[in-house]
Amino acid sequence: MLRKLIIHALQRATNESTIHIESPEDLAHGDYATNVAMIMGKKQNRNPQEVAQEIVDKLNQDKDLTGVTEKIEIAGPGFINFFLNREYLISNLNQILEKKENYGKSESGKDKTMVIDYSAPNIAKYFGIGHLRSTIIGQAIRNLYDYLGYQTIGDNHLGDWGTQFGMIIAAIVSKNLDASKLSVEQLVQLYVEFNKEMESNPSLRDQAKDWFKKLEEGNAKARDIWQKTKETSLKEYERIYEMLGVRIENALGESFYEDKMPATIDEVRQKGISTKSEGAEIIEFNNMPPAILVKSDGTTTYFTRDLATIKYRIENWDPQLFIYEVGSEQTLHFRQVFETAEKLGWGQGREFVHIAHGLIRFKEGKMSTRSGRTIKLEEVLQEAIIRAKNIIEKSETNRGINSDEAQALAKQVGIGAVKYFDLMHHYANDIIFDWEKLFVLEGNSGPYLQYTYARSQSVLAKSEIRNPALPAGRPKLQTNSNLQIQKIEESLLRRIAQFPEVISTATKNYSPNLLCNYLFDLAQSFNTFYNKHRILSTDHSPQTTDFRIALTAATGQVLANGLTILGISTPKKM
Repeated sequence: MLRKLIIHALQRATNESTIHIESPEDLAHGDYATNVAMIMGKKQNRNPQEVAQEIVDKLNQDKDLTGVTEKIEIAGPGFINFFLNREYLISNLNQILEKKENYGKSESGKDKTMVIDYSAPNIAKYFGIGHLRSTIIGQAIRNLYDYLGYQTIGDNHLGDWGTQFGMIIAAIVSKNLDASKLSVEQLVQLYVEFNKEMESNPSLRDQAKDWFKKLEEGNAKARDIWQKTKETSLKEYERIYEMLGVRIENALGESFYEDKMPATIDEVRQKGISTKSEGAEIIEFNNMPPAILVKSDGTTTYFTRDLATIKYRIENWDPQLFIYEVGSEQTLHFRQVFETAEKLGWGQGREFVHIAHGLIRFKEGKMSTRSGRTIKLEEVLQEAIIRAKNIIEKSETNRGINSDEAQALAKQVGIGAVKYFDLMHHYANDIIFDWEKLFVLEGNSGPYLQYTYARSQSVLAKSEIRNPALPAGRPKLQTNSNLQIQKIEESLLRRIAQFPEVISTATKNYSPNLLCNYLFDLAQSFNTFYNKHRILSTDHSPQTTDFRIALTAATGQVLANGLTILGISTPKKM
């Protein structure tokens, strides 16, 4: 509402229909800022500072705006900066204490549906560290859209179809193995060995193709082996999702669309989009290579299945927004899929977005199942829990904690550290996995944010012991009181007021890292406040104590809300 109020005031003052405002990272530049005067100055061939002054003069006459701003000033070549007044900041503080976990939520996405395609591990393969990014980023983006009031639908588009199953089936048949008794680890080993053997025996590739064709045609033996490997894999993946605290309500893998592909192919043909090429059926584009709809042997492709997936989602969920959180190596594929969907007329009133995440790399380089160099995600998570437990046991503040409590806390901190390390990076960037950075306790890390939250809760617990009336409700502060607010307290007030804006911006940019940056800044501001001012001291007035307790409670609430969106636990003791 505040953003809209400022935008509407600017529209009245400028007669410009499109106004962009932002929340500067440096609070010295205001709570909000706009470059509209610079844009207008360029259009009118005028000095942007003069234009800015004219706008500010009009804004200062706007009673709605001046009711929430302390000052509006011009900076640099013509930026206009807005500083919120103390009354608004105190009012916002009270709002946080009232709304609690609902603070920052909005209904901007009301009556809109978004479907997000994320995680999508491949059946008969490890849940590798490479799948962490899609799972964690996808869940955080979904949570952001939930916060804005969208109806969100999660779909775990499992890789349970394709030529790789031909390889696995061929390997199992050739060795006369019982598929129901094979672990995921054994299935991976069979796949790796088969790929190595293909290098010296190319005929094995034809065997794999033949078995996949049999699978598509419904061959009983192929189907039985495939089903058993799928069941084994899903049990394994459920354990990983439970560790991560992730639940995706739909798991409609590629195989789900097997009986839906003929209708999709027919629609493509009826609309005259495909052509024949060397025995295959393809779709051509002006600015990229063609996509294969049907191979020369009559089998389908990832491309075909993704088209069938879009058709199904439109017919059953009618989403306005399709998000695919899939690695950057699939960029061309999704460009082809999205453009074909547009050609088919499916894109009207809909938006298709590919969140192309980078790779997680270790110092040894890229990982590959085919070469047998995949690092299991579970091993990384277990190592993180062990490291977190070591830190917890060495901490003076955790003396007296029993082993079960230490293990539960280690799980929250360890898995939170892995998640945050991923999410703090922009999704498009590659990540070099670094254990030292995961657990830095005085810097940008998950444990640092969790510790800051726990510190706020410790203060509140002490305040409740001193004042038993507090648990029923934090003190509501008077906006027009004579309260003396220190500089760091004002900075913290301004920082927590940015939360709704950060949620909106992070959502629009599909960038949980923006929320991470904000939470880190907030935690730093709170710790500076905590170290500089005594919150529960009897040396200052009861009014000051109430204010500082309320400020602590509000900061803790915003930290909890943000970490929950990121899928990170918030232990009250640490």
